[in-house]
Amino acid sequence: MSGFFKSSIGRKVAMALSAFFLMFFLLIHITINLISVFSEDTFNTVSHFMGTNPLIQFGMQPVLIFGVVFHFVLGFVLELKNRKAVGVSYARNNGGANSTWMSRNMVYSGAAILAFIVLHFIDFWIPEINTKYIIGDMSGTMEGVEGFRYYEELKHKFEDPFRVGAYVIAFVFLALHLLHGFTSAFQSMGVTAGRKKGLQNLGKAYSIIIPLGFIFIALYHHFNH
Repeated sequence: MSGFFKSSIGRKVAMALSAFFLMFFLLIHITINLISVFSEDTFNTVSHFMGTNPLIQFGMQPVLIFGVVFHFVLGFVLELKNRKAVGVSYARNNGGANSTWMSRNMVYSGAAILAFIVLHFIDFWIPEINTKYIIGDMSGTMEGVEGFRYYEELKHKFEDPFRVGAYVIAFVFLALHLLHGFTSAFQSMGVTAGRKKGLQNLGKAYSIIIPLGFIFIALYHHFNH
């Protein structure tokens, strides 16, 4: 296994697999968040289930956190190795003739997304862990609010225009990152032969629709609080 990660192909395959996992998670995440736009009660019910189900909390959640850390750490490692192999930084690399801006700047869009993930954890995940496992409130409710607390907490977070602005900017970077990363992941797995155009179109659709969906959710709750 160690030999697998030492090889260039092995690292690229590992990067692609972690990318597939995270892109699948984004689909689940936006599906749940979009429910908040249409039904407060359904969003609260689904969020409570996700937040209290043992399989999700103690099985899938640690895997997700590991996947996020693994993907970004490996991405930075690959970037450093690529720069070392080329011998010059991307700032001096005249790669525009045969590569896109997104492909040459994946590390920067990745760093911006990682900063957003830290903000997202501070906004939602850490308070939830504190409420459930430190304060000890597993009910999912809060004083003065009818039903579960999740919808009210979501609305409260998106009241601040600066936070909403940070989310919007982060999702723009996510779109830029995905525009290259989606097709690149399939190429690393060797499944683009004869399908490259179709995958590029699918990748463009995914890379634009998913971030736009998250931006819509943030703006919707900001202007409807």
